[in-house]
Amino acid sequence: MKYFMEKACPFLSIIIPTYNRSAQLAVCLKTLTKSSYPADHFEVIIVDDGSEISQDLVVASFRNFLNITLIRQAHAGVAIGRNTGAAKAKGEFLVFTDDDCQPAPNWLQELAAHFLKYPDCIIGGRTINILPDNIYSTASQLLISFLFGYYNTNPAQARFLNGSNLAVPKDLFLKLGGFDKRFFLVGAEEREFCARWMKYGFQMIYVPEILVYHSHELTFCTFLRQHFKYGRGAFRFHKARAERGRQRIQVEPRSFYLGLLCYPFMQKYRLRAPLLSILLAISHVSNVIGFFWERFIQNNKAEKVNGIIK
Repeated sequence: MKYFMEKACPFLSIIIPTYNRSAQLAVCLKTLTKSSYPADHFEVIIVDDGSEISQDLVVASFRNFLNITLIRQAHAGVAIGRNTGAAKAKGEFLVFTDDDCQPAPNWLQELAAHFLKYPDCIIGGRTINILPDNIYSTASQLLISFLFGYYNTNPAQARFLNGSNLAVPKDLFLKLGGFDKRFFLVGAEEREFCARWMKYGFQMIYVPEILVYHSHELTFCTFLRQHFKYGRGAFRFHKARAERGRQRIQVEPRSFYLGLLCYPFMQKYRLRAPLLSILLAISHVSNVIGFFWERFIQNNKAEKVNGIIK
């Protein structure tokens, strides 16, 4: 019976980096206390990424309900935070989410069930926006949903997954070196890791029934800043891919951008669809500006280094 339990319910390590979001973190942890997964078969590792106010009190309030560990590090970003948590994890599988997310009660149960079938795969689930009245949060999540549909037409051969709902075998994660530390505060670290994962011949699986609910308040300014940052991350992703000997940057076909602009009209948003379509276009412009801004910075640094060497 014990062997069956350990086989059906492997020990999982949930890793949550956090930065200055105590209220959101508390909600996330409260959600995890309602998990249907056996409490003695998972741990929660909080990586405080240099928050101005310590997360001790938040974490302490859940010690009677969760097997929880708090790790502190200097502010270094999500990629390094996730690596820090992975290095301390005891689980057979690493499960990543964010501090502003609320996993469904059966989240771990579904992940474990899929790892029984696919123990050497990355398993990714779906993230759902729970702030429908915030037009910017809705547009941002709508973009992610479009990318999931575009890149994961065959869920068993997924090409795009998101770090807010991602699980991976620990041994293979460490073997591949974890997330790239160069993705400091710009995002796209999970995109680069997934590309590296596929390069080595491993499989990624998208399971839309594995749900995490996302509560990220955005204003117009933070919306622009978010997608500008994604653009910077996209440049670093393509640069890392080029260093691995892959092809040069390839622009998506026109059908991709047309599909993106039409996507809100296909999702039953009715009167808000035109505004959402405009916001998706703006997000892409902001992304492109971030991309070329990062290229300018990187080229500038390279010229300075070459000048010093000469």
